[in-house]
Amino acid sequence: MDTTAKTEESASPRERPQRRWLEAISFQNASAVYIAVILVIVFALWVPDTFLTATTWKSLLDTQVITALVAIGLCVPLATGVFDLSIGMTLGVGSVVSAFMLVKAGLPTPVAILIALAVGALIGLANGLIVTLLNVDSFITTLGMTALLTAFVQWITSGQQILGLPSDFQALAAGQLFGVTYPVYILLAVAFLLWYVLERTPLGRQFYATGGNAEAARLAGVKTKRRIVMSFMIGSTVAAGAGVLLAGRLGTGDPTIGGDYLLPAFTAVFLGATQFKRGRFNIWGTLVAVYVVALGVKGILLAGAPTWMPYLFNGAVLIIAVALSKVQTSRRLRGRKRAGTEAQA
Repeated sequence: MDTTAKTEESASPRERPQRRWLEAISFQNASAVYIAVILVIVFALWVPDTFLTATTWKSLLDTQVITALVAIGLCVPLATGVFDLSIGMTLGVGSVVSAFMLVKAGLPTPVAILIALAVGALIGLANGLIVTLLNVDSFITTLGMTALLTAFVQWITSGQQILGLPSDFQALAAGQLFGVTYPVYILLAVAFLLWYVLERTPLGRQFYATGGNAEAARLAGVKTKRRIVMSFMIGSTVAAGAGVLLAGRLGTGDPTIGGDYLLPAFTAVFLGATQFKRGRFNIWGTLVAVYVVALGVKGILLAGAPTWMPYLFNGAVLIIAVALSKVQTSRRLRGRKRAGTEAQA
């Protein structure tokens, strides 16, 4: 039994909620929050004229919405134990399909958005079926799918931007409520929905069980292949939705976007796995990680760092985050084994 469990047992019923709260806000469990505070202090002292402005903070909140949506969508397949390297290009597909349906096909905005989301779901379905029915590794499957989606985007756009998106579509990404753009509210709504599914429903527990040990979950009655397919579909649909918002923000369907969101998304998800759930992929940890990484990058750029610095920063954070996530997962598993051994004794 681990130290936390022993502490819980020794505490009185009145003390337990307080101990849980202290555990939740400990540096080990919520280090990203403390790192964010340190970054704010450092950059506030370093570049106060540019960092401590309302424009900077509103820009930071809004510009990270697309990355955050891709990252929380990626959380679902990773929680189920599969990789989705095609999620960046799925965003690109969502962007150009929505633009194509609006401009070339002349469809109404709601219909174009639904078609883009449906295409995203089909991409996830294809990934899931290849992985579960053909037994192709998810890494290889989604890497190949990335190439196929890149070809599709180039074909549908002829390598050119799709211009002339209607104003009502662009308003979806540019409109504001109480000074905050609509995409921020959409992000929070999607994050809450995915959190609820993963943490508060039997489906979410089955996702985590499949990711933890697919064979054990199958023997326990979980339809693991269906859960893998569903996780791919959820992640791809969210990524396609992010692409729709990006098309509205840019005012164009751009065939070159998509790939640049893959590294930041993976960085945020693995860093987020070290927060709150200690080695387990989770929505709120991912969301916090997106903005902590963005905060560091923003401060560095405002301080005059070269434009290649975000790639260096994201790459370094990804490596560190994966290492920390592995360590925390190993500790949690060892703790469970010890608890099981002591219970049997």
